[in-house]
Amino acid sequence: MNGHKLLDITLRHKTLRYFCLSFNLSNNNFKPHNKNMECIQVYKKCEVIPENQKLPKKYYRRAEHRIFVNRSLHLENVKFYGFDMDYTLAEYKSPAYETLGFNLTKERLVHKGYPEEILEFEYDPSFPVRGLWFDTLYGNLLKVDAYGNILVCVHGFEFLKHSQVYELYPNKFLTLDESRVYVLNTLFNLPETYLIACLIDYFTNSPQYTRTNYGVRCGDLAMSFKSIFQDVRNAVDYVHIHGDLKSKTIENLDLYLKKDDRLPMFLSRIKESGAKIFILTNSEYNFTDRIMTYLFDFPYGARPGEPHRNWKTYFDWIVVDAKKPLFFGEGTTLRQVDTKTGALKMGHHVGPLHEELVYSGGSCDVFTDMIGAKGKDVLYVGDHIFGDILKSKKIGGWRTFLIVPELVQELHVWTDKCQLFEQLQDLDVKLGHMYKDLDSGTKVKPDISKLRISIRDVTHKMDLAYGMLGSLFRSGSRQTFFSSQVPTA
Repeated sequence: MNGHKLLDITLRHKTLRYFCLSFNLSNNNFKPHNKNMECIQVYKKCEVIPENQKLPKKYYRRAEHRIFVNRSLHLENVKFYGFDMDYTLAEYKSPAYETLGFNLTKERLVHKGYPEEILEFEYDPSFPVRGLWFDTLYGNLLKVDAYGNILVCVHGFEFLKHSQVYELYPNKFLTLDESRVYVLNTLFNLPETYLIACLIDYFTNSPQYTRTNYGVRCGDLAMSFKSIFQDVRNAVDYVHIHGDLKSKTIENLDLYLKKDDRLPMFLSRIKESGAKIFILTNSEYNFTDRIMTYLFDFPYGARPGEPHRNWKTYFDWIVVDAKKPLFFGEGTTLRQVDTKTGALKMGHHVGPLHEELVYSGGSCDVFTDMIGAKGKDVLYVGDHIFGDILKSKKIGGWRTFLIVPELVQELHVWTDKCQLFEQLQDLDVKLGHMYKDLDSGTKVKPDISKLRISIRDVTHKMDLAYGMLGSLFRSGSRQTFFSSQVPTA
């Protein structure tokens, strides 16, 4: 679900239903969201259904058109709407874009001395999932719950058995220690996750290398799993900052970027409601300009018949090179960008922010003060649960909107594999019945070994329906670490 699909939504809270009515793009009956006149008119037109008449079948929007709410939000109080660019306003095509990043990172590693055999690796989108932990000590990808309890452990492409997991992690538990664990939370991390698995598998199983507890050896050459991971991290950073990822993306925008002609109308209608809009992205200006120009490249403006407008006119303020999550803390120097050259102008900006000018860096405190916003006045839309959502919420006090493209697949599996969920519920009921008549004086425990195996088998089938590493949100009945972060967003 990309950012501009706010326009077609199913919501649970009454106030949010007003927003749905106000931003319905199927007709031109737009009314400002801070006035509920349209809602009143709609209710007046509603006919009372006689008691003897059958109610119409409940309508459900398609999964990709839904928005899910974990707390009430009064949108009439929101005066500023902020958007990230990458994977929010700009939705990259999957798996084409991940494959590009994967291939460029492989090439960078070979350039740094890695064996050319790794160029034969091919990206498999069915393997990686967001929210995994990489244990740099043992070289394992871990799927954990909110507390660090290990749900799935993979070494390369080998899924470790329970006994193997207990040997490495005696309590099947690991503390989130940044010196040891790296959290692969973002959509940009997906090709990185798969490449790490490929390299661990390659070095562990290659006859040229001997496996040790914490890495591999080849004669006098020793490589720890941590050094392999750091090499991948450095290669990924190089590809994104100095490499060809951005240039190749710009050369093939049709191949890597989705385009929606409703985006100009959506942003225009938000502004017509009296709210202000800003874009806050970590991308530098030249790349941002090329991407946004493409997304707004239509022969008309906000509506058919209106003249075409430059993408900057749809935003009140534009901030690039934000360096989130640092932006929500101490931040960096706020400077103006020369839009003709992409270079930064001298000095730091101290005056008011102006429309159609582009700014670089800054901090949340400085930015909100300059636009006259208070924390709860702002609704920020982004895909990075830590850099965009948690930090903006906890430090800046902004309201947040998390983009989760995987939800579409998750909901389809929930529907298509509903019999597996029913089986798991039935097994849970049976487990409860086996214990219901026991008290503290009972000497003989019921034998639940067969039931436990059945629960494990059903859980495994459920996980495989989502992909090799299962659901983004849960493993069986257990919530994942990623899922546990969502309610706090």
